[in-house]
Amino acid sequence: MSFSIRPFRRFPVHCSVSYNAGPFQGQGTVWNLSCTGWRLSGDLPMRPGEALSLTVTLPNEQRIDVPVAVVRWSRGQEFAVENLVIETHTHARLQHYVTRLVQEPAENVL
Repeated sequence: MSFSIRPFRRFPVHCSVSYNAGPFQGQGTVWNLSCTGWRLSGDLPMRPGEALSLTVTLPNEQRIDVPVAVVRWSRGQEFAVENLVIETHTHARLQHYVTRLVQEPAENVL
């Protein structure tokens, strides 16, 4: 496995996610996020390379829809995904949320 540096900082969160991989649907929790990806655990295990779509409800109740993401690693029920396709306005909302995480203490954002 090659080592790579993430281009964006990850932030701890605790929010719900539903995800679809083909005809299968999973529910879970997002544990951290960045502008380009998520670490989550869920009831539908995923394998590296699998494609899925996500609907994440951020702690501030905003929904973020990611139509196409790919699993980068998995360990049991936990896995990380990279956003491959996300609408421009949705990405802007996610960036705004991440900017707030950078600027404010965690207890004020959640």
